[in-house]
Amino acid sequence: MRATVKWVGEATFEGTPGSGHTVVMDGPPDMGGRDLGVRPMEMLLLGLGGCTAFDVVYILRRGRHDVTDCQVELEAERAEKPPKVFTRIHLHYKVKGNGLSEAAVERAVRLSAEKYCSASIMLGKAAELSHDFEVVSD
Repeated sequence: MRATVKWVGEATFEGTPGSGHTVVMDGPPDMGGRDLGVRPMEMLLLGLGGCTAFDVVYILRRGRHDVTDCQVELEAERAEKPPKVFTRIHLHYKVKGNGLSEAAVERAVRLSAEKYCSASIMLGKAAELSHDFEVVSD
């Protein structure tokens, strides 16, 4: 996997991974940013959410479950002093589907957290990760 991050002025950067999709990252205004994009640490948190949501939907669909929506709400705490790493991240899954069982969602969340989501497993080496979920009926 490869990516390029290019400085485009002030505290703004454009990131382009191998897929070719460009994202804008910007620093906070108190550090010269102009609020033109997500902060880099926010991008890391979004990456975690995207990685695990992908897994959960994929696992449920492979199990022939009728999943119609999946959202992950993430709440993170960071260390007070540099490097301000994540110290705690909580993931709350809201999964919707027709006839979707709690057992199936619980299994998908667990498999993502423990086996498939590389972002979750990597960040779990530095931060305390916790998960919970709710099944929302259609």
